[in-house]
Amino acid sequence: MFDAAVFEGEEQLVTGERRSAAWFGATGRAGMIYRSWMRNQGFGSEVFDGRPVIGVAVSVSELAPCNAHLDRVAEAVRRGVWQAGGFPLVFPTMATGETLMRPTAMLYRNLMAMEVEELVRANPLDGVVMLSGCDKTTPAMVMAAASVDVPAVLVTGGPMLTGKYRGQDVGSGTHVWKFEEELKAGRMSQEECFFAEGCMARSNGHCMTMGTASTMACVTEALGMQLPGSASWPAVDARRFETAQAAGQRIVAMVEEGLRPSQVLTREAFENAIRVNAAIGGSTNAIIHLLAIAGRVGVELSLDDFDVLARAVPTLVNVMPSGRFLMEDFCYAGGVPVVMRDLVEHDLLHGSALTVTGKSVADNVAGAENWNPEVITPLGAPFQPAGSGTAVLRGNLAPGGAVLKQSAATPALLTHTGPALVFDTVEDYHAVADDPGLEVTADTVLVIRGAGPKGYPGMPEVANVALPAKLLKAGVRDMVRICDGRMSGTGYGTVVLHVTPESALGGPLALVHTGDRITLDVPHRSLTLHVDDAELDQRRQHWQPPENPYTSGYTWLYTQHVQQADTGADFDFLHGTRGHTIPRDSH
Repeated sequence: MFDAAVFEGEEQLVTGERRSAAWFGATGRAGMIYRSWMRNQGFGSEVFDGRPVIGVAVSVSELAPCNAHLDRVAEAVRRGVWQAGGFPLVFPTMATGETLMRPTAMLYRNLMAMEVEELVRANPLDGVVMLSGCDKTTPAMVMAAASVDVPAVLVTGGPMLTGKYRGQDVGSGTHVWKFEEELKAGRMSQEECFFAEGCMARSNGHCMTMGTASTMACVTEALGMQLPGSASWPAVDARRFETAQAAGQRIVAMVEEGLRPSQVLTREAFENAIRVNAAIGGSTNAIIHLLAIAGRVGVELSLDDFDVLARAVPTLVNVMPSGRFLMEDFCYAGGVPVVMRDLVEHDLLHGSALTVTGKSVADNVAGAENWNPEVITPLGAPFQPAGSGTAVLRGNLAPGGAVLKQSAATPALLTHTGPALVFDTVEDYHAVADDPGLEVTADTVLVIRGAGPKGYPGMPEVANVALPAKLLKAGVRDMVRICDGRMSGTGYGTVVLHVTPESALGGPLALVHTGDRITLDVPHRSLTLHVDDAELDQRRQHWQPPENPYTSGYTWLYTQHVQQADTGADFDFLHGTRGHTIPRDSH
């Protein structure tokens, strides 16, 4: 048992002893209450002998299909914790699945981060293994870990198996947009779409394209918060569970070492993550999530860093939506360690950055081998050249910045001028998108506003709207679209996203009129509205902010405190690390 002499003062516990000792090592009534209630689950007295108490945070939910299998992953983690001499305790967290949640899972990312942070802080945990899957659950958990700063390791749930439809590989999300276009163009029937649904999602796991879920899994591995190779094992592969078991073993050692997220999540780690995101052709959503995580741990990171740091990095990974392969192929080719090894060897990563293994990035990836150079192309002959990653745009239409995923865009449209066709909401666009009389051409620039963090609310993934039906039937496959919302990482097209300030705040996007000419110039990183300042000032005088219908509850809190996309869309009161100080004892 614990030595009661070391539990006389909370200050001594916080600075010198395990957190769990304040609960399970306490004497008198308080200690009896904590231990006795835990023993109603059948735990023997030996688990209170001072061993590390490890929380296993599980975002399992049948309402979040990407996370529905995480209870089985949790069992593997528990095995590892027991094997390493720890005491594992599983606890549930909310799951924020983009597949079902309305108006958007992004509305609830910050709420989940708050929940996980407070659950870890409030309970007798010395370390935590966080199990995530859906694209918002991963950043939410890392945000929480950064804020509470107890030893933590992340395990993502893994991608689905490759979809198969009529002899071809199909990718989740990416083929949804393609099938929608085929349906609108009359080249695919509704019955064929119904059949394709089951072919696309044929196992547990998150999107098997390089959507935001896969991107965030890879990016958190690049940050050093996951074990090497953990990001890409398919959800149903036995090695997914081996990885989870290894994470359970590793977290016990991290507690003994005192290795915390603040030691891993350094400026160098974020630079590594940005460059890996460029190399994998990752989602634009990674920008918002990395900015939010950096804000939690106090690392200076700006929107422009994503452009500057990515320019020297070619796209190496030939995976949908930018390429033709899927995450299974990427995994079996060698996964993230191969990408990082190549970047380290060419001095494009900080090889000395510390990771949750207790070793450096360079040490972790030194032995990685590329088993399929068609999927992970060599840096000397990349899938796409350097500078083809996410571009950060500025101009009088986006003074706070906007982003565009070049690897998923049409090269001919990266420099384009055309007349705007403006919609105040995405619903307004959908209402007329199939109208054969809609006045739109391939040169038109679709402008969709009212989709920012405050304005929607939650900044939904609506920016890559399907093209008007009349253009699809005419064979048009892409056009410039501009929005203050987001795009699914599985999406593609020449879409300008995250326009800041958003229209609901009176940003320039709110002042655009149909017929105004707009120039997109990606090579020069500019987005220009060809309306003079005097006219814009006059329009601004007549602009009225949209009414906020939310007067109470969480959505009111969100709209009052959410920041803009260029700083991560986190709450203004959640920046910085609040630490793991032990809460007061009411017993």
